[in-house]
Amino acid sequence: MALSGVKVNMTEKRDTSSSCMAGVDVGGTFTDVFILNEHTGTAKVAKVPTSRPDQSASFLTGLAQHINNLSELSVVVHGTTAGTNALLERKGAKTGVITTQGLRDVLEMRRRDRPRTWGLRGNFVPIVERQCRLEVPERTLADGTIKTPVDLQAVKLAAEQLQKAGCESIAILFANAYANPANEEQAVKVVRDIWPNNHVATSSEILPEIREFERFSTTALNAYLQPEVSGYINRLENALSKDGFAGEFMIVQSNGGVMNADVACKFPVRTALSGPAAGVIAAGHIAGSAGFDNVITGDVGGTSFDVSLIANGESMLSAQTAVDFGMVVRTPMIEITTIGAGGGSIAWVDKGGLLNIGPESAGSNPGPAAYGLGNDRPTVTDANIVLGRINIDQPIGKLSNRLDNSAAAAAIDKHIGAPLGMGTEAAAEAILRVANSRMAGAVRLVSIERGFNPKQFVFMPFGGGGGLHACAMLHDVGIAAAIVPRYPGVTSAMGCVIADVRQDFVQTINANLSDLNSDKLLAFMQAHVKQGLQLLDNANTKIDATEITFELDMAYIGQTHTVSVAIPVEVKQSTVQPIDQTSINDAFDLAYRHSFGRLLDNGVKRIINLRSAVIGKRPKFDLRTLAPTHTNKDENNKDDCTPQCARRVHFANQWHKTVIYDRLSLPVGTTIDGPAILEQPDTTVLIEPGFQGRVDEFGNTIIKAQES
Repeated sequence: MALSGVKVNMTEKRDTSSSCMAGVDVGGTFTDVFILNEHTGTAKVAKVPTSRPDQSASFLTGLAQHINNLSELSVVVHGTTAGTNALLERKGAKTGVITTQGLRDVLEMRRRDRPRTWGLRGNFVPIVERQCRLEVPERTLADGTIKTPVDLQAVKLAAEQLQKAGCESIAILFANAYANPANEEQAVKVVRDIWPNNHVATSSEILPEIREFERFSTTALNAYLQPEVSGYINRLENALSKDGFAGEFMIVQSNGGVMNADVACKFPVRTALSGPAAGVIAAGHIAGSAGFDNVITGDVGGTSFDVSLIANGESMLSAQTAVDFGMVVRTPMIEITTIGAGGGSIAWVDKGGLLNIGPESAGSNPGPAAYGLGNDRPTVTDANIVLGRINIDQPIGKLSNRLDNSAAAAAIDKHIGAPLGMGTEAAAEAILRVANSRMAGAVRLVSIERGFNPKQFVFMPFGGGGGLHACAMLHDVGIAAAIVPRYPGVTSAMGCVIADVRQDFVQTINANLSDLNSDKLLAFMQAHVKQGLQLLDNANTKIDATEITFELDMAYIGQTHTVSVAIPVEVKQSTVQPIDQTSINDAFDLAYRHSFGRLLDNGVKRIINLRSAVIGKRPKFDLRTLAPTHTNKDENNKDDCTPQCARRVHFANQWHKTVIYDRLSLPVGTTIDGPAILEQPDTTVLIEPGFQGRVDEFGNTIIKAQES
């Protein structure tokens, strides 16, 4: 989904006397905090263990590392995994469904897919039990004609039955409601009159788009998440308010934008993968500022390795994703490929004698074996510790005062070395080779397999463990260079501060281009703009300008898959200007030819959906303020950076004397030849033999292979 569009100047929102804004990203292992002083441009970071089961405790603990009084904060932006975890762990609310007669099992039948492509068997349990999916008489045709008005008495009885069954939330899913929502609108009024809370969703409100299963699935998942996510957000808001916070509390969406807390409580399905999305937004801003428009991001956390691609400065957006098998969410999301290869991912040998990494993770509790909290199985972090790549006296995130190298070695020997007949160092290297191979495979998936040449991209590793694997990605994939941000361990938290306010809308048109009612299309576009601008206004945060974009999902008749067609529409003073069929036709030809190389002679063109985005551009801070301000020069005007110390580090089957630097004190322009290790509170950066690092004007470290 392209982000190019017409910009509309808007009046800046209210300013406050508070000078700081905070981004907080809650991950599976760590909670990361990035606090920016808007007046001075300075930043502070924190990394604390994620609390379970209530993640709000670590949220507040992280803020307390640098903020004594929350009244100092004007804005708090949160990247949350509450919704994602509830889906993956199936810990959402007990949900009821009221649907059209004959459609009770749409959620269970899906698209007749299966968990394993080549398997003959597979099990799937929908998030709504069959006895909680009830049918009522009603029927709307595909053209919007109401054939059978909804039986409101049947709706009332169904809602009462679901309430007695213990359902906390309810979804109303009627056939063809995208074409005419009247039956759903009447039904929801009846339900809300008797339902004990606000957790009521209709498909025409959540996703007014053609295709029954995707609309039903997205709406049902939204209802499934509402009690969990809204409860979590409300607890956080109350706790922040109690501690003196009076600013704006916002949540990151999976599309990389932010929304206010009220919208997040209403549309919790939009928060899936919000933390990783914030990291991609930050990566794009950091790389763009440094002069790199093509970036492959790699977020190495405690549980997973998340990869995304940014081409020509634009993040890749997908209209649909499956959070888990059968759990389809159709809402704009930044395309992120996730594999179980984080620092806490457990290494194990299968029955065939093959070494595997993940997907099971040790998480923050008990954590890797070196943490000494009860886990005796080796992780990727344990392998890095045994090979000397992580300082055992300076563990990140305060999970432990000191890491136990002997415990890590014992875990590797027992579970990897002994079964494979390898020594400790060889087994640890094998763990990292397998982990790096899996990471490289994910990078190739988002680049080479989609027609992008990795040599034209830079790799941006972040997360607590990203810097340890940067050189491996350059070597294994052939990427030109790596750019390690100033604070890689809290990049997603920084992204929360950087992200723009964004609202996406969709409306099914389902008409041939030649038969298009231009006035009707214009009315939908104008409605989206009006609603989007109102939501931006309600966000109550600083906005420099607004960008409005429109796209059409189009195809030739007979085709299932569509192409996204950016249409050139002007918006003047919040009013959408008319567009003609010729302009749409030309835009379709351009997009279709770009995707497939040719047009279809005499093909009939059809518009399926209208997609609109209203984006409020938030102020961006100058990343140069994060760079070190001092310089150290010797008499020859060369950088004089004295290593803190040196230690033995294992590379390529042998130990090397490796210098250790305090990364945050390295002056701009510093060059460091590998092998070297750059340490900082939130991460460790490894420069392997044969590579060289350089500190740029923003405090980033640019890593490239040394010229022979």
